[in-house]
Amino acid sequence: MRRLAPYLKCAVAALIASQVFLTSAQAQDGEIEALLEGLKTADAVSAAQIENRIQALWSQSGSDAMDLLFERGMTAMSEGDFKTAVHHFSALIDHAPDFAEGYNGRATAYFQDQKYGLALEDIRRTLALNPRHFGAMSGLAIIFEEIGQTEGALAAWREVQRLHPNREGMLDSIRRLESSLEGRDT
Repeated sequence: MRRLAPYLKCAVAALIASQVFLTSAQAQDGEIEALLEGLKTADAVSAAQIENRIQALWSQSGSDAMDLLFERGMTAMSEGDFKTAVHHFSALIDHAPDFAEGYNGRATAYFQDQKYGLALEDIRRTLALNPRHFGAMSGLAIIFEEIGQTEGALAAWREVQRLHPNREGMLDSIRRLESSLEGRDT
């Protein structure tokens, strides 16, 4: 029994750590849920604060190493080094394929580098993992408009409106797209 004691201690410690992680992840999911609901009725100032908090929570992978890759990708992108950003986000995706923000970050880098097809594929993956990702949905709307898919752009913006009624620039985009579709058979 004495020989098993160190293994039992390790097993108990691992079990406690996994329970703490699950409890933390469940609390985070609950907070995100409440924040997403709050977006629907918030005024513009509150909505911006809620959006920032949601994005901060979505950007936490649960792994320090993965968070570092994400941070490096974001830094490279902010410096205009899209190739390096794609490299970091791709490494993140390789190691954490269920982390939606890896795909969303890479989609943004591809978009900035005008690689719309690759950006659309990563947006699709982001939305498959996180269907309420209003940022990815906004990106989808912007790309659709950029490539002349007005109806798709309008549909994407309307979905953003359902999720986040105060999303910056959304109402102007909806009005512009509706105006451009007036008189056309849709």
